[in-house]
Amino acid sequence: MAAVDSFYLLYREIVRSCNCYVETLALVGAFYTASKAVGVARDCYNLVRLHFIPRFISRPNLVSQYGRWAVVLGGTEAIGKAYAAELAKRGLNIILIGQDRSKLEDTAKTIAETYGVETTIIEADFSQGKEVCKPIKQAVTSKEIGILVNDIGVSYERPHYFTELSEVRLWDIINRNITAASLMVHLVLPGMVERKKGAIVNISSGCCCKPTPKMAAYSASKAYLDHFSRALHYEYASKGIFIQSLVPFSIGTESSDCVGLMNISSWLAPSPRVYAQHAVSTLGISHRTTGYWPHSIQFCFAQYMPEWMWGYGSNILYKQYAIKEQAA
Repeated sequence: MAAVDSFYLLYREIVRSCNCYVETLALVGAFYTASKAVGVARDCYNLVRLHFIPRFISRPNLVSQYGRWAVVLGGTEAIGKAYAAELAKRGLNIILIGQDRSKLEDTAKTIAETYGVETTIIEADFSQGKEVCKPIKQAVTSKEIGILVNDIGVSYERPHYFTELSEVRLWDIINRNITAASLMVHLVLPGMVERKKGAIVNISSGCCCKPTPKMAAYSASKAYLDHFSRALHYEYASKGIFIQSLVPFSIGTESSDCVGLMNISSWLAPSPRVYAQHAVSTLGISHRTTGYWPHSIQFCFAQYMPEWMWGYGSNILYKQYAIKEQAA
């Protein structure tokens, strides 16, 4: 009996001494839960503010807000071509830059005839070094460049190990995904600063959210664009320059794309045209966005997802492509 009483007294002393710790842990838990709830509420508010409210208000005049001309690097790419068409629809003249002259001419002709704006094309291969910048510099210095869109990019043909990547493809990823975008910003930014207005849109990728196995070089190059844009935002926002990092996820295309999980248009993987319509509406509102509301939901999940889970999903995707190749 004495032993039971002693145990009971000891238990009461332990509970009494631990009460303060339990209360402290409860407060920490409540604070953590509240902070997460505030974060979710903020994400929901930003989703509505970016993607729904602009649809109920009048469109801003991009020409008066930023300038008369827009430069689209990668103007024959899926998103770049659609983005250029959407800007032309808003009244901006378009300068298209790319490697394929015939595609540039076809795109420029279609935009000019459809929207009644001026178009100019510049054939440029950024793998040739700094010499490619001369004709671009001559073209941009003689015009009021209001918007720059960097959509040039090289991806993998399929997900695979870094050592399986050819040196040619690796140099292309570096030169086109990183060097070209950086040089274009360096060319147009001084004129924007002088006029105290302008916008730069660097199109990154959803795979920049986390390190992506089997696509290491590509995801790293897109992470560079994201960080580059966000850093420039802090440097030049006070000078009247709007700089946006656009982080899309899967975009529907006619053919399969190793970056995306889908190769058809759907609400989760919109067509380039639909995506561009949504993305342009965020211009001047958010300096970092996916540009499309279902992608914003994906981005929220990706942010809260553990890194190991993201890597595990990438490995599963790699296995799916390997199985598809073997079946073919």
